[in-house]
Amino acid sequence: MTTTEFQVTGMTCGHCEAAVREEVGQVAGVESVEVSAATGRLVVTSSAPVDDAAVVAAVDEAGYVAARA
Repeated sequence: MTTTEFQVTGMTCGHCEAAVREEVGQVAGVESVEVSAATGRLVVTSSAPVDDAAVVAAVDEAGYVAARA
């Protein structure tokens, strides 16, 4: 398993977390997603390394901005 951490800006509530979790969860290879609006921390666990650009694009689709931490 591979764990990758990102910093997400713009999230303020549980709905924000759910939106990010849903979009990132659709990225190929993603096994689990942990996200916190309080800290802006996004942790993606995958069976193999995931494409950072795909995760950033998924967060963008949810309406937020992410960068590899």
